[in-house]
Amino acid sequence: MITVPAPAGPGAFVHPALFYEGLPAYVTGVGGFVRGALSANEPVLVAVPGPRLDALRESLGGSAAEVTWTDMTELGRNPGRILAALQDFADRHAGRAARIVGEPIWPGRTTAEVLEAIRHEALINTAFAGRAATVLCPYDVRGLTPAVLADARRTHPTLIEEGRDLPSPAYTDAARVSADCDRPLPEPDGDVPRLEYSHGGLAEVREYAEGWARGTTLTPARRGDLVLAVSEAAANSLSHGGGKGALRLWNTGGARGEVVVEIRDGGRLADPLAGRRRPSLASANGGRGLWMIHQLCDLVEVRATDSGFTLRLHMSTP
Repeated sequence: MITVPAPAGPGAFVHPALFYEGLPAYVTGVGGFVRGALSANEPVLVAVPGPRLDALRESLGGSAAEVTWTDMTELGRNPGRILAALQDFADRHAGRAARIVGEPIWPGRTTAEVLEAIRHEALINTAFAGRAATVLCPYDVRGLTPAVLADARRTHPTLIEEGRDLPSPAYTDAARVSADCDRPLPEPDGDVPRLEYSHGGLAEVREYAEGWARGTTLTPARRGDLVLAVSEAAANSLSHGGGKGALRLWNTGGARGEVVVEIRDGGRLADPLAGRRRPSLASANGGRGLWMIHQLCDLVEVRATDSGFTLRLHMSTP
């Protein structure tokens, strides 16, 4: 029998990782968590990959109608979009202790996606600090690598493993985990042209990106999204990245063909949650540019190092 964490108390945030082996254990552990929330009359969001979503919904029977369901393969395709969705759910139920199941890492994720999902898991602890909420994160011990499971121990204060609910001795603060995720980005194959830009050059950046995008297989709508994302990133460079930057664009081959955009500048990421939580309308800055970029792209890789700030934006091609 797998234990599940108690509801979060007033002002308490609980963030356990559930290590499971096989679908029956998954349905037992996650289903027990959901049933406990429903018995306590607490709002429940379940955001997990589609096949697991179906199994959980079936196991709950008629109670499934009381749960908010989201396919994480859609919501979390870009891990940078997940946190805002979880916070939005909690905000819609202000004054109540929200219960959330979020499974951001599953077998088949690329290395780039896993790194940004690990960063997301660490930042949950910062974003939800002081809130009455519980976010349960299942981890497939058969399908995920030992390195991913080790990082889960670093990003979750509590572990549910082999029927026990215990503190994680490897738990590490979010800043440390995020810094460890800032690994060098792999270089693209071949020589990729670079466009240097500075103040007054935003129109040139847009024109360059638009012309390049016309040579891809992106649909007209997605080409527009790409140009808008590039424009927002370049504008951030001019405003917060030292007034200049460098742009590269390329295509990847293979079964998962993508368009990739890279923007480098000399900026610093003052707020690690920028772009990952919904910006405030009252804020003069609020990370609106990064927020829009996360909404437009299928994956956003962030690298904030002593040498500057890098964004890599991915869009899947038909």
